[in-house]
Amino acid sequence: MIPEFEPLRDDEIQVMLQAPVYVAILIAGADGKIDKSERREAIDVARSKQSRSREQLHEFYKLVGEQFEENFNKLIDELPSGTDARISAITTELRKLNFILPKVDKNFAVKYQASLKDLAKRIAEASGGVLGYLSVSYEESKLMELKMIKDLA
Repeated sequence: MIPEFEPLRDDEIQVMLQAPVYVAILIAGADGKIDKSERREAIDVARSKQSRSREQLHEFYKLVGEQFEENFNKLIDELPSGTDARISAITTELRKLNFILPKVDKNFAVKYQASLKDLAKRIAEASGGVLGYLSVSYEESKLMELKMIKDLA
């Protein structure tokens, strides 16, 4: 178990572990569709974070990465198919972090939140632009700051 999760209940730990998947779906589907490059980027970013995340988050992303692709595909099927309804459902899930993050070590919580924003940014840049990079749609730009999660920094 991740030491920072000790003060949390099992359901709160689950929210923490699922948040990267929700963020990936939120950003990838912001424009109404989740294209192959966004799906691939979400999975690749989750895998890369297992070894390239901030040191304090390595163990966390190892756990997330083990089932990321499976959870990503499962949640896409379970979430509402309409863009607004899906965004609303994901926002509700991510807002739960506002009550959970204050319970964990502040340093970990700040790094965790920054990591979620980095994930959002990398997925938003996955499609469009020159050679498929460096372009963020208007819809993605409105969501990628993850304003539904109170800033801890």
